[in-house]
Amino acid sequence: MPSGLEVADIFRRHGEAYRRAHDAHLGRVERRVMSTIELCRTAALGGHTETCADCGLVRCAYNSCRNRHCPKCQGQVRAEWLAARQAELLPVPYFHVVFTLPAPVAEIAFQNKATVYAILFRTAAETLRTIAADPKQLGAEIGLVAVLHTWGQNLHHHPHVHCVVPGGGPSLDGARWVACRPGFFLPVRVLSRLFRRLFLDALRAAFAAGELGFFGELAGLAQPTAFSRHLRELRRVEWVVYAKPPFGGPKQVLAYLGRYTHRIAIANSRLLSVTDTAVAFRWKDYRHHGKSKVMTLAADEFIRRFLLHTLPDGFHRIRHYGFLANGHRADRLAVCRLLLDLPQAVAEPAPDTVPPHQPERCPGCGGVMVMLAVLAPAAPPRPSFWNDTS
Repeated sequence: MPSGLEVADIFRRHGEAYRRAHDAHLGRVERRVMSTIELCRTAALGGHTETCADCGLVRCAYNSCRNRHCPKCQGQVRAEWLAARQAELLPVPYFHVVFTLPAPVAEIAFQNKATVYAILFRTAAETLRTIAADPKQLGAEIGLVAVLHTWGQNLHHHPHVHCVVPGGGPSLDGARWVACRPGFFLPVRVLSRLFRRLFLDALRAAFAAGELGFFGELAGLAQPTAFSRHLRELRRVEWVVYAKPPFGGPKQVLAYLGRYTHRIAIANSRLLSVTDTAVAFRWKDYRHHGKSKVMTLAADEFIRRFLLHTLPDGFHRIRHYGFLANGHRADRLAVCRLLLDLPQAVAEPAPDTVPPHQPERCPGCGGVMVMLAVLAPAAPPRPSFWNDTS
């Protein structure tokens, strides 16, 4: 049974003590994430009163913070994003490929989030597109959706990119559709080695351009000789690229994307208890075949781990590449449909014609809730940068 606990409850109970204890090391983004989650759907953000048209129940409904790190604020954003993706699906197998950074690189990534996460996105996509374009492999232009996750089930820092890729694409001359072999996309060992090379080359270039910073235990890497030695060591490490079996069809792809695209580090449903000193939550131990276990952390450590996964302002954690890239997606998909001998999809609705939110339902009888009055915020209006939904 769900405990009813929320990350917001943990922040309200332990957040102020955490801010005092870590004042010198807590950044602006982390402070804002904590504050917005604490205030989400409370009187501080305002809202409205509403009544049930059937049974007459009256209740207050408070506004959401809309921060992308908030467990309560992803549902509607996810629904709207998936609705926009519906027309982009092709009737072909889809594959799931995961690119994971080794722990020594993850340490560098944590201290240089925007730079290294961007390199992770770019090189994972380049790896897939390069190997797919090789006539010895597929010989096609592919498209993909990539989603950044930075956590494992235990909330440790574990940056990796999930890529959802149609199993084929237009031939390099654009004359025909090239399908992958049944049940097989691209060889993961080849992907892994190219990914390692491209990533480390890009990391070296970022270092040369002065785009990387190091502190704490990594401070020594600021020296060029130490950094070069570190890169040589990383070239001898096996980098993990994992390809899962193909999805059953487009509906399964959408269901999968719905679970992954707007996920955050931990859902409220996994929380079990919070005390004056500790937080307990469920997690899956994939080293033991995904067995469900309970982890109990000191409240301070739970908050620290949660905040590991905050993203820099304006950083996009969902990106599109190849024939699904934003700049030419509609045109390239039209070509794909033509090569697959499919009817052309209906154009996406303009932003102002996105279907409205579903009406709220009465918790007592299921009737439609009707707004009665607007409630002004009990706190000063939020700065616009709080609506961190990218």
